[in-house]
Amino acid sequence: MSLFKKLFGSKQKKDESGTGTDERGKFMPEIKLPTDEKFTINFKKNGGKFLYCDSLEEVYDCFSNILTENSWSPADVCCLDSNLKKTFQHFKISQKNDCIGATLLLARCENLVADNGSILISSNQIKESKLNDLPDNFIVFATTSQLVDTIGEGLRGIKKKNRNQIPTNITTIKHFSIKEEKDFLTYGSSSKNLYLLLLEDL
Repeated sequence: MSLFKKLFGSKQKKDESGTGTDERGKFMPEIKLPTDEKFTINFKKNGGKFLYCDSLEEVYDCFSNILTENSWSPADVCCLDSNLKKTFQHFKISQKNDCIGATLLLARCENLVADNGSILISSNQIKESKLNDLPDNFIVFATTSQLVDTIGEGLRGIKKKNRNQIPTNITTIKHFSIKEEKDFLTYGSSSKNLYLLLLEDL
């Protein structure tokens, strides 16, 4: 069943089931949400913009719409991942190997972490760049198979996939709205205006 069907299923079924939160006692254990649903809730709570796609063509449409909506051109986009550049090659994005002067970073990620709605990235996506040195605007292209429950699960996955050479510069992005004044909860972290293009691959 697709992510959106789970999230926005019919109200009728929910009403008939009689398992609404109002009827649960306050000492009952919390209902364990599916990973995809939990990620979506936490990611949006963090200020991220979420675009669910059924096909690569839909991903391209959403990417184009994001550029149009923000008055960005393909020349404003930097991408440090050569394979991702090939995937988006017909947009003719910048072929530079750095993000100096760029408005927007197009990147993949290692995992999408459901527990806190964060994006786990490493040197595979951003080389050795610090988050503060990268553009304020991100578009992250990911697939539903990259969803994990916890950061620990994501880190184990990185180690398993890269047995010969574990990537460096592993970090998470958790705050997805640029604030003029950061509060103490976001102190020391890098906020990014982030769009997630999530492709269904399961």
